Amino acid sequence: MTSRLFTARLLPSLIAAAALAGMAGAAHAAPKHKPHATARKPAAPAEPATTTDANGRSVPLLANKAWVLMDFDSGQVLASSNGDEPLPPASLTKMMTSYLVEQGLKSGKLKPTEPVTMSLSAWCRGGKDGDSCMFVPLNAQASLMDMLRGVVIDSGNDASKALAEHIGGSESGFAAMMNAEAAKLGMTHTHFENSAGLPDPNHKASARDLAVLAQAIIRNSAEYYPIYSEREFTYNGIKQGNRNALLYTDPTVDGLKTGHTDEAGFCLTASAKRNGMRLISVIMNANSAQARADQTRVLFNWGYANFEQATPAKAGATLGTAKVLYGVVPTVAAGVGQTWTLLAPKGKAAAIQTAVTFNPGLTAPIAKGAVIGKVVATADGKPVGEAPIVALAAVERAGFFQRIGQRISGWFSK
Repeated sequence: MTSRLFTARLLPSLIAAAALAGMAGAAHAAPKHKPHATARKPAAPAEPATTTDANGRSVPLLANKAWVLMDFDSGQVLASSNGDEPLPPASLTKMMTSYLVEQGLKSGKLKPTEPVTMSLSAWCRGGKDGDSCMFVPLNAQASLMDMLRGVVIDSGNDASKALAEHIGGSESGFAAMMNAEAAKLGMTHTHFENSAGLPDPNHKASARDLAVLAQAIIRNSAEYYPIYSEREFTYNGIKQGNRNALLYTDPTVDGLKTGHTDEAGFCLTASAKRNGMRLISVIMNANSAQARADQTRVLFNWGYANFEQATPAKAGATLGTAKVLYGVVPTVAAGVGQTWTLLAPKGKAAAIQTAVTFNPGLTAPIAKGAVIGKVVATADGKPVGEAPIVALAAVERAGFFQRIGQRISGWFSK
């Protein structure tokens, strides 16, 4: 057995040990008290460093190149640093690979048991050059679901490439699919060149875009999302552990993906859910695996300590009345299409105020559910989110003579 395979077998234990190292180190490093000495009170843990953002808020100061903290339900970015800067994403790329597989399964285009072949171009040569591998033998086949776990849990470059070739015909063909899906999701600062996240000058993604991708996985691939919280996966007799250390230390964390290359540094996209409130964090280019986990903890603790859920509007409630030109009725009630939730500063949820703005020159016919404006929510006079306003009823176009009458009436009203 190669040293790489030996390491792979021990990886679950190594990750769990590393995740708990801070606690264990503190316990072993504590000096023994001398007889009859007065016991000292343990020192309080150091408070995370903070800085002031553009809105005058105190936010975490983290030693990395970029980070984002997002509310899952609304997509609201609670705070960020260089959130739109395209950076090497390393294996965070594999979230798009797994997402396309999951959507293919969901649509029925792919089957869980269909065989996927490990080609020579995808094959991991015994873990040389530091590759992350699932270790499927050359020319062997594994089920599509096993390959999916090999991507999500093992972070296997071999599994990613094999799936790319299986679905896209070639890795370049699959990359085109990745970029098309990124555009569909609104990932405007992202471009993929390969399925695994291997270094390439043109292969970049922003922290905000990766948070959007994580949101899509949790929402649109809900039946497959539990895979991201699985701590280990055994294939071909080789047991490997999930590299997301927070899965071992924080029961509220249930995903998503780690990444690391020399160029990208240590990266982590994670999600946590506490008391019904789900947050997504992205860390890019931290200086160690421990740092990316610690920084993610800081972001989650800061987010849950400083924000609470608010419901500015419920589905079907009338928030305003819009004037309609040339309709059988002169106005239409407007509201949100579905109950609107967002996060407000702690203690401000009950004081949220809303202001509605309608699109100018609304003209019949207007379909029920058509977007006709927007509503902005504010707390202490500062915007905290916005949502589209839709027509709560249809408005048919008036007949010819009624429209003429309305036009003449409009001239006189001016």
